[in-house]
Amino acid sequence: MTDPIADYLTRIRNAVQAGHKVVEIPASRVKTELTRILHEKGYILSYKIEEGKPFNTIKIALKYHPDTKQPAIKKLERVSRPGLRRYTKADDLPRVLNGLGIAVISTSKGIITDKEAKTLRVGGEVMCYVY
Repeated sequence: MTDPIADYLTRIRNAVQAGHKVVEIPASRVKTELTRILHEKGYILSYKIEEGKPFNTIKIALKYHPDTKQPAIKKLERVSRPGLRRYTKADDLPRVLNGLGIAVISTSKGIITDKEAKTLRVGGEVMCYVY
């Protein structure tokens, strides 16, 4: 697998489309940080990192609206990829859906959202858009 972040986003996208409540993903430090951001911003209910013999996994409980059963995650879009990296300066950070969504950015301060990057005045690699 050449792009583990794209695999992570695709697994969540497929689980949401199929209406699953829980999705299991192989763990890494970057994927754990992405999951933490999704949880903090309210796109997923909860997550748990399970220790395993060959590798650790992340169990993610997906979030749906209680009445309409609509998922909290409408779209996950990979921006920077191994074949074409997308970097941005602190002044040119993207606004996702006019500020309603988030852009996840890998910076020198760690993996943070676009709003946090603006307050810290740092740029970096734009990993994905979530809304």
